[in-house]
Amino acid sequence: MQEEMESEQQAERQTQNAFVGFDPAELSKQDAYQILLNCVSPRPIAFVSSLSAEGRPNLAPFSFFMAGGANPPSVAFSPSYNRNGDPKDTLVNIRETGEFVINVVTFDIRDRMNHASVEFPRGVSEWDEAGFTPAPTVKVRPARVAESVLAMECRLFQIVEHGGAPLSANYVIGEVVYFHVAKRLLDSSGKIDATQIDYIGRMSGDWYSRANAEAMFALGRPPRIDKQA
Repeated sequence: MQEEMESEQQAERQTQNAFVGFDPAELSKQDAYQILLNCVSPRPIAFVSSLSAEGRPNLAPFSFFMAGGANPPSVAFSPSYNRNGDPKDTLVNIRETGEFVINVVTFDIRDRMNHASVEFPRGVSEWDEAGFTPAPTVKVRPARVAESVLAMECRLFQIVEHGGAPLSANYVIGEVVYFHVAKRLLDSSGKIDATQIDYIGRMSGDWYSRANAEAMFALGRPPRIDKQA
């Protein structure tokens, strides 16, 4: 009896540890997209404000977003081509002007951010439709979002296109030329207290995550080990 139970437990463990392989070349674009979003999750959201060459404002969220380096400070996000293979307004604007602002999305502005993701006709202001307030910037022309507690003014360094087809990537690499930080985020030493920010992250489908103080935990970086030859 004991041997049978152990055999069943071992079979269950093997089932739980089993993997299924998928070759992207054999998947539909949508199926590959869904697996990708689950593999890279949760993702921070770049709420990007930009201006067209004529000065028309645009505001849109993108969850394909990362920090690049610190010398100089740089960021990258990807406004992919839409399902028809056309560029999004944000990409068009940055190509035309070379400037943009990335605003950090927090829990309290989640609904308005989501509303700004609607594919409005070109010329309709997401600022007005979603109820956001333009705030002044220092080194670039696009406004920052007053309701965002952190913002980065950026100048375009390079756009790297990968694919050139519907849903393919455009890696927009920007150099951060100015930071805006809400005073309430700063501790007594003048450093940002991450537990006060209340971030949200994008996942797959309709799912998001929240990184508030209750959900956060700390892990100290291990000390460096110098190996002897």
